[in-house]
Amino acid sequence: MNVAFIGLGIMGSRMARNLLKDSSLSLTVANRSPAAVQALEAEGARGASSASEAVRNADIVITMLSDPTVLEDVAFGDEGFVAAMHRGSLWVNSSTVNPSCTRHCASGANAVGVRFLDAPVAGTKQPAEAGELTFLLGGEDTDVEGARPLLELMGQKILHVGPAGQGSAFKMLVNALLAQSMLAYAETALLGEKFGFSRDFLMDTLPNLPVSAPFLQGKSDLIREGNYEAQFPLELMHKDLHLLEQTAYEEDQPMFLASLAKTVYGSAKQSGYGREDFAAVFDFLTGKR
Repeated sequence: MNVAFIGLGIMGSRMARNLLKDSSLSLTVANRSPAAVQALEAEGARGASSASEAVRNADIVITMLSDPTVLEDVAFGDEGFVAAMHRGSLWVNSSTVNPSCTRHCASGANAVGVRFLDAPVAGTKQPAEAGELTFLLGGEDTDVEGARPLLELMGQKILHVGPAGQGSAFKMLVNALLAQSMLAYAETALLGEKFGFSRDFLMDTLPNLPVSAPFLQGKSDLIREGNYEAQFPLELMHKDLHLLEQTAYEEDQPMFLASLAKTVYGSAKQSGYGREDFAAVFDFLTGKR
């Protein structure tokens, strides 16, 4: 099987690397930054100079790009790769974008005889590296089954939630909870410090309470160490909250707390935390910068 992977950032590079574990696959990769391509070439992938070149012989194309604007430009712009895909091939989009963008991509692909699967992921850098992502799929059953062998190399759970667009919609819900839980935890822990509890005590106890989300255990280690190396960059969380707000507007559903969270993450990004893990919102709330 010929597979093309486009977008080799924090997540995409690790996802593509897991595909190399299957020696029966022929993997071609493309990325705006050539260094990421060269790293995977050294491990057995074929590098392409453009997305269009990467997909020419591909049976399945996987994209992991930063936002809707980039995705639509790379897919449908002047040198867009969709026009270079052969009829009947499958485009699996794992980028986190809004549902309306996903439906537009599906329509554009179908118009030229390309099948489309909406496949955003739940998980950050470490699960991506370990092949333990959760895929949230929107699309036809036959396309889910066609992509399943590849998805199982990169993830541990596959959740088919409906037609194209529903995978992206569900990812909006996941990130809404993720962003707001992190912010509520940061505010609560900082108040605890003002009460006189030590940071170590709070980082040991609060994440283990039944009211706390499990992911906060890992984020507490980052806070304790003051090391916010990006597992999931804060600037991307801010982007996802923007997409959530846009989607909620389209659905005529107010999101009061999520909109407030977007403002906080946006302020943190302006203060220089954008490239750090989104747990750095804790540091932002201390007012250190």
